[in-house]
Amino acid sequence: MGQLFQQAELEAIAGALGDTAEGLTNPEIGRLIETCAMVDPGAMTKRHRIYQAFAECQNRLQDRTRILGFIRHAMKPVRYAREPHRFEPMRANLNRALAFAGLVVTEAGMLQKAEQATTLPEAQRRAQELRSDLETRGVHPDVLRFCRAELLTDNYFHAVLEAVKSVASKIRDRTGLTDDGAALVDRALSGNPPMLAVNALVSASERSEQSGFANLVRGAFGMFRNPTAHEARIHWPMTKADAEDLLSLVSLIHRRLDASHMPPRV
Repeated sequence: MGQLFQQAELEAIAGALGDTAEGLTNPEIGRLIETCAMVDPGAMTKRHRIYQAFAECQNRLQDRTRILGFIRHAMKPVRYAREPHRFEPMRANLNRALAFAGLVVTEAGMLQKAEQATTLPEAQRRAQELRSDLETRGVHPDVLRFCRAELLTDNYFHAVLEAVKSVASKIRDRTGLTDDGAALVDRALSGNPPMLAVNALVSASERSEQSGFANLVRGAFGMFRNPTAHEARIHWPMTKADAEDLLSLVSLIHRRLDASHMPPRV
């Protein structure tokens, strides 16, 4: 991460961090500039204030370390403990800007290297092609909404990741559970009876099918849960064909969950 940011990259990053609706507040910007030992340019629009601080610092030091530090401090999840709704929109905006610099902010607020984005039109084309192919396959509508250009600026990985997250969200909505990952699957789809059953659970074959479905969902979560915490996965060179197959699998899971029922618990 030793190279300098280009001017357009700095403008995009500052625009994301200083977004009028979803960005940092002026007091937050002031504290972060002070924390990172930058020069505060004073009163102006938020995005211009951040950009001027970034540009002056990088030009003077010929180094972007303090800018990266600003981003890390700004994206610490603990900062948003009282306003958790702010974190993900800001992270999404910031990652769209960082994609062109080959960087990504993880769910844990960490900065990591990622495959460098090319162009927004290319991302839009990818999204349109992926959506068209999946519509032809008859993929579940809850999966199609993840075929968005902003998720495909670097590769197809993030569209699949977000689609897998939607499975956990649906299970939580259906059951009222608050768990995640394997713990969520175990509580919702295992047990005798499970909270969600994909069949009548009368025969040995049906009980085996229920167990297999739980293993399928557990495997999907294990493959994609918190992937950015693992260096190898964030650089997974996922192709369009990979994404289509995986999104079709997520579609199957969604359909089985939609058709599932909650057996009476005695």
